[in-house]
Amino acid sequence: MMEPFSTTEPFVDAQTAAEFLSIRPRLLLELARADILPGHALGIGKRKVWRFRLSELAAALADGVDSPAAVPGSQKARKR
Repeated sequence: MMEPFSTTEPFVDAQTAAEFLSIRPRLLLELARADILPGHALGIGKRKVWRFRLSELAAALADGVDSPAAVPGSQKARKR
């Protein structure tokens, strides 16, 4: 049986999720698109709206997501 809507965790936008992680929204979206961090894309085509669950982001970090030097192919990748 499905849980009632009122007890499920709400989705948040990229701005709120980025604030939770103390990163910029653009980096969060790049990491979600690269499937490094969990995110949920809504829509069809190139332009999608992304939503996030804070518990999923926290779990991904607790599990030790190894974010490579920024995003693969990103112009702003850190050099080691």
